[in-house]
Amino acid sequence: MKLLIIEDELSIANMLKQNLEAEYYSVDIAEDGEEGLALALNNEYNLIILDIMLPKMNGDEVCPAIRSAKIDTPIIMLSAISEAQKKVKLFNCGADDYMTKPFSFAELHARIKALLRRPKKIESDILVFDDIVLDRNKKTVYLNDKLLNLTRKEFLLLEYLMLNEGVVLSRGMIMEHVWDMNADPFSNTIESHILSLRRKLNPGRRKKKEFIHTVSGRGYIMTKK
Repeated sequence: MKLLIIEDELSIANMLKQNLEAEYYSVDIAEDGEEGLALALNNEYNLIILDIMLPKMNGDEVCPAIRSAKIDTPIIMLSAISEAQKKVKLFNCGADDYMTKPFSFAELHARIKALLRRPKKIESDILVFDDIVLDRNKKTVYLNDKLLNLTRKEFLLLEYLMLNEGVVLSRGMIMEHVWDMNADPFSNTIESHILSLRRKLNPGRRKKKEFIHTVSGRGYIMTKK
């Protein structure tokens, strides 16, 4: 899952990023409204956290601009203003939820999970592929009923591959959905994580049990073939 935080108070933005990454999300940060809108229009996010008071372009301008582009990504608005009339205005401009500062991360995370349970298409919290069972809520992966010890990035990478079973995923698609925008697109981090996943999913190195395949010049695909 990839989230976008549009927040000019870096202490808040970095706190959210650190806590959300600990919950197995990939997170981008924009420090002003114009940058946030550009990222929202040009990248695919599962959810956006949007502050109201921002440099260059306020959140109540960014939100309708996102909606006018036919993007229905869930948006949670943040503000120090608590008047009911302001909340109604934000819902009318396209926000899905609203939180007043200061707020607890636990409550924000609960609201994020609630919104993510209402995706464009209904997806199970349990993903199954051959002998692999991935639980998106518990953040666990079992292979032949044995718990695998995966890093956060390995979990996110496997989740993305399983959600797109049978689809060739380019390096760019994987980088966009699993890593944040600060990742070096020219590094070999994807290849090293793919290699590590292959080893953990096939500890005996049995060729017939290779699930993640390289498609030369195109990317990677998860398939039983």
